[in-house]
Amino acid sequence: MKPDMFRQPVSILVGLGYPAEVRSVMDAYRHLSECPTSLRDSAHAIALKACSAALRGEIDVETACGLFAAFAEKHDLLAPETNMIAVSRLLRDRDPHVQ
Repeated sequence: MKPDMFRQPVSILVGLGYPAEVRSVMDAYRHLSECPTSLRDSAHAIALKACSAALRGEIDVETACGLFAAFAEKHDLLAPETNMIAVSRLLRDRDPHVQ
């Protein structure tokens, strides 16, 4: 396993809401570097600096992962868990009043 890999990937929504897995510090750094200006706030700056520091070996990879996940959560970019999507579809199929 590469030294910049996350223990667990962070699933985020990209583009038109498609899920993508961010598996490493480099992936997170790229995503943060390409973020639209509207998402560049203090959480973005902290996550970007953490990813940069992790790439240089100055901080733990999982610390950068946590800060990236916090940024994604703050901006509603975290993808719902696959099993939660399946459960909601199952409930909706059983009861048309469930949305």
